[in-house]
Amino acid sequence: MAGKKFTPDPSDLSRVKRIHVSRRPTKVKLNQFARPINRSADFFFDALPEQLKAADLKRLITLIVKARKANKPFHLMLGAHVIKVGLTPLLNDLVKRKIVTGISFNSAGLIHDLELAFFGETSEDVEAGLKTGMFGMVIETAQLFNDVCQLAKEKNIGLGQAAGEYINKKKAPHREFSLLAQCYANQAPATIHAGIGTDTVAQHPEYDAAALAAASHIDFRILAKFCEQIDRGGVIVNIGSAVILPEVFLKALTIARNLSKHKSKLTTANFDMITHYRPTVNVINRPTKGAGEGFNFVGHHEIMIPLLAWGLKSKL
Repeated sequence: MAGKKFTPDPSDLSRVKRIHVSRRPTKVKLNQFARPINRSADFFFDALPEQLKAADLKRLITLIVKARKANKPFHLMLGAHVIKVGLTPLLNDLVKRKIVTGISFNSAGLIHDLELAFFGETSEDVEAGLKTGMFGMVIETAQLFNDVCQLAKEKNIGLGQAAGEYINKKKAPHREFSLLAQCYANQAPATIHAGIGTDTVAQHPEYDAAALAAASHIDFRILAKFCEQIDRGGVIVNIGSAVILPEVFLKALTIARNLSKHKSKLTTANFDMITHYRPTVNVINRPTKGAGEGFNFVGHHEIMIPLLAWGLKSKL
């Protein structure tokens, strides 16, 4: 049996059928997005009881305000769903105001951010596309994603920085809705943490897994460096990432504590529509044991995140 092949040949991606973005029905458009609130929210938060999650939300806001007044970081880890429910204008507002000091995305976040910046729309009907084999087969999305990977490779920089630079320098028509472009313009670190085969761009012949992985690993090391400051009185909040970012954060924080000996002190929180195992243990419980406070909030992003943003702007 020596030499007998027991695995099939890999799929030939050069043969896949693809479409242009103009032919793809989309579910999310810019006219559906949230708008920043500029009125004080004190009347709302003063009316909340000092009980259970209401008290926790007020406590989290107080700790974020305390951290930012002490020039400590407030970092967001974001699942792509945060973009798809129209929250980037609120987050961009917090970045511009120096309330949010940095962000981390999974690579699906990069895809949706690029689509919004260049096309003004994103998201598709997965079930309909899966039936026909055309889910995620937009040519322009794959090309944009690959352009960012190649820029990161050429400059030996992280994927987050490359994306922000690319969107701004290409003058994407809707770049004001791009969180990565806003971070780049305001010199707020942005990192992208990719999985191989987890995103639609992996279905395309342009996909350069090596370039993507190398740039994402640079971002992992950047996040690890950033965690040194988060672990000295900062705040990190996970919004909507159930697996990738909680796992990445745990390893990045381990490196920070390995390379920089200091007394750990941090605040963490998780916002999601249901309670997941990894955010609970890797974001809320383990990092803060003997070192700070962790909070968990269950609710829809499109309601909870505007409340958080409103409360922070009122206090800062």
